[in-house]
Amino acid sequence: MAFRFQRRITLAPGIRINLSKRGLGLSVGPRGASLSLGPSGVHGHAGIPGTGLSFRQKLDTQDRKEAPRRGGGGASSKASAELDALLGEGATLSIQLDVSDDGRLSYFHADGTPMTDAEARVLRRHAASSLREQLKAHCQRLNEDLDRLGRLHEQTPLPDVMGYEARDFSQPPPAPAEILQPEWWQRLWPAARQRLEEENRHRQARFEEAYRAWEWRKAEHDAAEFARHQREAETVWHDLDAMEQTLRERLEEIDWPHETAIDFDLGQDDRSIAVDIDLPAEDEMPDRYWTMPAKQLRLTPRTLSATGQRKLYRDHVHGIAFRVLGAVFARLPSVQEARLSGYRQLTDPATGGVRDQYLYSVKVTRQQWERIEFDHLDQVDPVAAMERFVLRRDMTKTGIFRDIEPFKLV
Repeated sequence: MAFRFQRRITLAPGIRINLSKRGLGLSVGPRGASLSLGPSGVHGHAGIPGTGLSFRQKLDTQDRKEAPRRGGGGASSKASAELDALLGEGATLSIQLDVSDDGRLSYFHADGTPMTDAEARVLRRHAASSLREQLKAHCQRLNEDLDRLGRLHEQTPLPDVMGYEARDFSQPPPAPAEILQPEWWQRLWPAARQRLEEENRHRQARFEEAYRAWEWRKAEHDAAEFARHQREAETVWHDLDAMEQTLRERLEEIDWPHETAIDFDLGQDDRSIAVDIDLPAEDEMPDRYWTMPAKQLRLTPRTLSATGQRKLYRDHVHGIAFRVLGAVFARLPSVQEARLSGYRQLTDPATGGVRDQYLYSVKVTRQQWERIEFDHLDQVDPVAAMERFVLRRDMTKTGIFRDIEPFKLV
C-alpha cells in the first residue's frame, strides 16, 4: 500500500546512461586535421600543421543524395572519389555514426544521409586507427556508466559536513568597449570625426548596458547564495519550510541516472522524516557490457546473466536509499531518525492494473548512520549497510524481491 505524503520531488537524470549507443560523436583524422562525427553540417575542413592556416569546403551533396545505398554506380563512385581526395589531402569531414544494439556501425553524413558502402570503405581506410581509438573510448564510457549504477552510494557526503559554502559568480564581466582612435584625415574632416565619435558613444553605451545587466545577474546570484548559506547555517535547524527547501536543493544536485520521484514528510517536528522513493523498474537497467574485437571497427555486446542483472539492480536500488539517507543526515542537522521505503510499479497479472511493490523499508537513527566509515565508501556494500538498521525486506541472495509492508508514517 502507498501512503500520502506532504511533498514530492521529481529529480531529473544527471548521469545519462546511453542504452542504445546511438548518435556517437567522435573526432578522428590525420595530424593537422580531424574527422568530426556529429550533426554539425556536411563540410570538409583541413589545416596545415604549425601554421594556424585552415580551409573549409562545402561538400557536393547532390550526387550523394541521388546515389543508391549500395552499389558502385557513377554517382556513388564520384562521391566516394571526392571523399577519398578530400581525406587524402588531410581534410576533415563531419559525419555521424550509429551503433546498433548488436554493436555494428553504420555511417551517415552530417545531414543524416547514409553513406554508401564505397564511402564507408574510404572513411575506414583513411581513419581506421583514429576511429578505433575513439570507439574504444566510447566503449569504456558505456561500461563505466554501467558500473556506476552499482556504486551510486560512493559519493555520499559525511553526516557532519553540514552547512553550505556560497559559490562565487562564475560569469566574467563583459569586456570594455573598444574605443576607435581617429586617423589623421578624420581629425581634419569634421563629418568623419563626428561619425567616429558617434560610433564610440554607441560602443560605450552598449558596454554600459551589458555591464549593468551583468551586475544585476551577479547581485541576484550573490543574494541567492547568501540566503542559502544563512538558511543552511541557521534556519534549517528549526524551520520546516527551510528544511524542505534545503533537502530539495541537495537532492536535485545529485547525478541521478534515471528520473526519480521522492515523497517525504517532515512530520510534526524537526526530529524525524519519512521518505518514499519511486524506484526504477528492473527492465530500465542496461543489461550488457561492451568490448572491441581486435581487428574490427565494431562493438561486441556481452549480455549480463540474469543473476548479474539482478545483482546490479539490487545494488542500484539500495545505493539510491543510501544517497538519500546521506542527504537527509548531512543537510538536516536536527533530524534524528529517518524512515525510508523504496517501491517500484508492477503490472498486476490478476487485474492488469499497476500497483506499488515495496522492496524495502528501513528505520535509521543519526547515531547508527554516523557509525559508517564514510572515508572508505568504496568498501561499503549498500545492501549489507541497510541490514545494520531496522529493516523490512524479503529478498533472495540473487536479488529477487517479494512484497513487504513498509513502515507507516507516524
